[in-house]
This record gives sequence, C-alpha cells and structure tokens, in this order.
Amino acid sequence: MRQIIEWSMQARVLVLAIAVMFRPGARIALARPGYPAHRNVLRAFGLVPLELDCGPATRFQPTAGMIAALEPAPSGLILTSPSNPTGTMLDRAEMAALAAVCRARGIRIISDETYHGITFGQHAHSMLEFEPESVVLNSFSKYWCMTGWRLGWAAVPPRLVDVMNRYSANIFLVPPTLAQHVALTALDGHAELEAHVATYARNRQLLMEGLPGLGITRMAPADGAFYIYADVSHLTDDSLHLCHELLDATGVALNTGRDFDSINGGRFIRISFAVSTAETVQGLELLAGWLHRRGHA
Repeated sequence: MRQIIEWSMQARVLVLAIAVMFRPGARIALARPGYPAHRNVLRAFGLVPLELDCGPATRFQPTAGMIAALEPAPSGLILTSPSNPTGTMLDRAEMAALAAVCRARGIRIISDETYHGITFGQHAHSMLEFEPESVVLNSFSKYWCMTGWRLGWAAVPPRLVDVMNRYSANIFLVPPTLAQHVALTALDGHAELEAHVATYARNRQLLMEGLPGLGITRMAPADGAFYIYADVSHLTDDSLHLCHELLDATGVALNTGRDFDSINGGRFIRISFAVSTAETVQGLELLAGWLHRRGHA
C-alpha cells in the first residue's frame, strides 16, 4: 500500500526523492524546456541532467520513443504534466507508453504533478495509474493557491517511506503546524478554487485569441497550468533583453524562455495568466501598444 508523506514544500520532496533514489553520477532524463529547479537540484546532488530537446513536434513533452532510444538507459526520468513553462500535458496513451519503456529498461520515474487541478478541457492523468513504483510530487502552491506557504507532499512506494523520513528529519525537520492547518482548510474550498480555475480559463482564452493578432502565433498548447509559452523569434533571439525592455516601458512582466531552456530559450517567452481578467486585458493592451510603437504590430 502506497503512503502519502507531507513535507514543507514540493521542491524539498524532490530533494529527498533524488537523495534516496540515485547515486552521484547517475544520468536523469528530463524535458527541455522544463522547470529549472529540476536540473539545478540534480546538479547539486552530483547527478547529470540529460535534457531532452522537446519542441512543437512532441508538444514540448518527452515521448516513449525518446526514452527507448537513449543509450545507455538513464537511471531516472522526471516528468511534469501539466508542464511549467509550456502548460502541455501527456495524454493517457503516452503516459502508459513511458511507464512501459521505463519499466522495461529499469528507469525510475519521478512525476511532478504540481499543476494537477488546473486543466482546460482534458483530464490530467497521474503516473500512479501506470507505474505504481513511481514517486509522485505535488504541492498546495498552485491549485490550492498557497504559494507562499511552501507546503507539498509525495506519494511514494512503501520501501522508500522510512529512508525519506530519516533524510527529512536531518535536512528539513517538519512542516509548520500553521501551514498544515491552512492546508486542511484549503482542501474544503472547492467552490472558490474552481472559480480561480474558471478565471484562468478566461484569461487563457483572451491570450490565445489576442496574441496572434499581435504577430505572436506560435504557442505551445496550453492544456493546463497557467502559462503561455510563445515563440518570439520573429522579434528577437534574446528574449531576456526583450522582457527587460517591455518591463521598463510598460510595467508588464514576462519571463524569458532562457530560464527553462538554456539552448533555445532566447527565442521564447513565458506569459503567466494567474492574475485577474482585468489585468490580463490590460497586459494585452500594453503589449499591443509597445509592439506597435516598435513596428511589430
């Protein structure tokens, strides 16, 4: 029987999982673009991130074929669905195929499911449906709107429970009591939380409809989470500089793709729509005016 273990933040669960599952020097596959903390934690523990170039052809997600082609087989695979920064999700068939190829090749899976609950039109599947030996991470930060509380949990195989608890006691101790009580209250706030998801859906639609009119037409399918990952190579190959210029000129803050992809990220930006609909409309208007003044819209 699997156990759910609560720790003081989802990133710390990742640290614990990596510490007990892999030895220094192990190669761990993960998508690029992807959440930067994943590769940074791997490097901090002496592991080798094996970044898989995931673009529009694979909906910015790794495939079973990619994993099957890796020689030698990596020790582990980190999946994120819905993804940060792209918002893309793995469908049921691909998750099953990934689980099968990892099982056959002895690759251990860590599934970061932080954005479950925030999806648009399709259900987010958990890797637990396909691989009971996987370690699944989640957090109160996103769907439950508790970002600042830094509270998360993991579902882990029973054989890992004791060793992860021992590591936790030496590195992190326990989550604060107050944060745990707040989390229990948040679990009962379904109506309020679903209202937030409805706002994200409206904002997403505004951006998906409005950005093409500004010349930003190449975007990752935003299946879930609250991000648009957009190709702006027609504007720049240095999206960090573009983001700085936009912020200084308008006050609109976007994120450079370089945070998520050290190779191709200069051609991409990430737009968060975890704001009010009024702020989304205002942001689009300010972006449109700025691009127009630059002669791009």
